[in-house]
Amino acid sequence: MACTFRRSIASQLSKVLDIPPENLIKSISAVPVSKKEGVADFQLSVDSLLENSSDHLRPDNQDQAKRLAAKLKCDTMVSEISTGQGTVNFKINRELLTKMVLQQVIEDGSKYGLKSELFSSLPQKKVVVEFRNVTFAICYSSPNVAKKFHVGHLRSTIIGNFIANLKEALGHQVTRINYLGDWGMQFGLLGTGFQLFGYEEKLKANPLQHLFEVYVQVNKEAADDKNVAKSAQEFFQRLELGEVQALSLWQKFRDLSIAEYIRIYKRLGIRFDEYSGESFYREKSQEVLKLLDSKGLLQQTTKGTAVVDLSGKGDPSSVCTVMRSDGTSLYATRDLAAAIDRMDKYNFDTMIYVTDKGQKKHFQQVFQMLKIMGYDWAERCQHVPFGVVQGMKTRRGDVTFLEDVLNELQLRMLQNMASIKTTKELENPQETAERVGLAALIIQDFRGLLLSDYQFSWDRVFQSRGDTGVFLQYTHARLHSLEETFGCGYLNDFNTACLQEPSSISILQHLLRFDEVLYRCSQDLQPRHIVSYLLTLSHLAAVAHKTLQIKDSPPDVAGARLHLFRAVRSVLTNGMKLLGITPVSRM
Repeated sequence: MACTFRRSIASQLSKVLDIPPENLIKSISAVPVSKKEGVADFQLSVDSLLENSSDHLRPDNQDQAKRLAAKLKCDTMVSEISTGQGTVNFKINRELLTKMVLQQVIEDGSKYGLKSELFSSLPQKKVVVEFRNVTFAICYSSPNVAKKFHVGHLRSTIIGNFIANLKEALGHQVTRINYLGDWGMQFGLLGTGFQLFGYEEKLKANPLQHLFEVYVQVNKEAADDKNVAKSAQEFFQRLELGEVQALSLWQKFRDLSIAEYIRIYKRLGIRFDEYSGESFYREKSQEVLKLLDSKGLLQQTTKGTAVVDLSGKGDPSSVCTVMRSDGTSLYATRDLAAAIDRMDKYNFDTMIYVTDKGQKKHFQQVFQMLKIMGYDWAERCQHVPFGVVQGMKTRRGDVTFLEDVLNELQLRMLQNMASIKTTKELENPQETAERVGLAALIIQDFRGLLLSDYQFSWDRVFQSRGDTGVFLQYTHARLHSLEETFGCGYLNDFNTACLQEPSSISILQHLLRFDEVLYRCSQDLQPRHIVSYLLTLSHLAAVAHKTLQIKDSPPDVAGARLHLFRAVRSVLTNGMKLLGITPVSRM
């Protein structure tokens, strides 16, 4: 694999440059696949060796590269050394490249690329990931209890899932938390609304739909009638005070909501280690307020609210409200309590919050408050923001709920599959259609920067050609079919001399780069690197599938080619699973 070749190159460079080989590893990178034949496999950028030199002392890069290359020699592993624009290039012995890459892919299986020395300096952590719609705590998804799962929660859910998958693959201990919006003034409205407009029969028949209808109706009434708004405020006060009747109604709403969410998450292939929520911190938020007050950070306003001035100079833009005038807690207060509780519970090294970019200022203020409260570990907290999806509609019009989108995905994919003559007979066509549809949705979402807004397009989602999730699934299914058809007689051994065609070498060169792609993702948590890599791999496989026939080829040629396609499918599987996609074997 790439690490063996990098080590060999670094060892030779170390002797010439008098630099420890481990310090050179990350400067040696695999060369991206090119249509030009004979392109090198690895390159060393001279710039990376001169990072500590001031600009006016730097020698000419090209001249430096040529001088360095002249001191290096080819060996059993490196067959050719050349120079480029400020780079020294290394070409690996072709048969050795073929043998070592394919063996490593098959031997490492799901760990291929993750055992690279690129990750050797990364300590294993405890990470918490919060899906808000290192022990490594990741917090994400976070729908609001008593409201149907809105399509806006989809991005938080799939992004949080990707980050959690990646961190787990890298060996971190990950805790996946779904932090529910299950507390706040909206429950004052809902409690009052249900007393005015709710029906137990409708609640049992379709709980979230009925609660949604009640919520919409009471909001309209509260806007026109101050008495309704006052009743809602009083209901929430009763909740905060722990009044049994109010809490009982709230608990019913929460239990019904979570049961519905679990069903939706199962369709998405998402799991959580913990279902948390704002309600867990209604009492602890009062402790936070006392702590802020004891440190002299809490200020009372003329309106009776309590605020923290993060600027220390009265700058209105740096003031965070932490308590209402009636003494009830706010979103920020509960987030402070939750962060403190998670550190006590998980002793995390990293805490990642996955939410839309509209909450950027909120988390900046929360992290800053934790710091001035004396919690140095606030620096371990990280907000991963994402942009807005625009234009997601079904044929019936505007989409409000995620389940509408999932149903639409399944329906359209079934129709597409039925219209294609090559579609196989499937045991469970609905399940396959949903998995392919979800892959299409995830790839469209992950192709760009997470922070960017993007325009959703059903037509683009379902394209079977081009850079789409459907294309990835189709490639995986086709490669799986090859193994099913020819695999039994050919997978024992292979002849490396039978895989020297340009299309074979291009695939091998691309497989070399997988660890670098994973490393880059680990640094910036952007799934687009893996998406781009897998799409290129699929295009290379499509070309090879046309030119490297297995049927009617001599046994040693057929076996070698099958090994190559098996390696492609293995890496494709690994990458898709990291993204949260379940690969299909038939479609």
